[in-house]
Amino acid sequence: MNKYELTVVVSAKLEDEERTATVEKVKALVEKFGGTVTNIEDAGKKKLAYEIKKMSEGYYYFIAIDTDNTNLPSEIGSQLRISENVIRFMTVSVEEA
Repeated sequence: MNKYELTVVVSAKLEDEERTATVEKVKALVEKFGGTVTNIEDAGKKKLAYEIKKMSEGYYYFIAIDTDNTNLPSEIGSQLRISENVIRFMTVSVEEA
């Protein structure tokens, strides 16, 4: 079983309901490609290091994923790249301690 952490930065211009719907879409994508979401951590609104799409703030979410699919990060990445509400994302492999 592979473990990943997906960091998603969602636009700060969205209302609470839209932000929640965006995170649910990400969760559905993970499940669609054979992953299981084990934890979603809402880190809240933070200032970005530099402007992205004329935005200086974003909402950060850290999503823990378990999967047997080694292609999951690239498959999710291709879908998140075209999402309007996600301004940045990053998937990293988590090593067992």
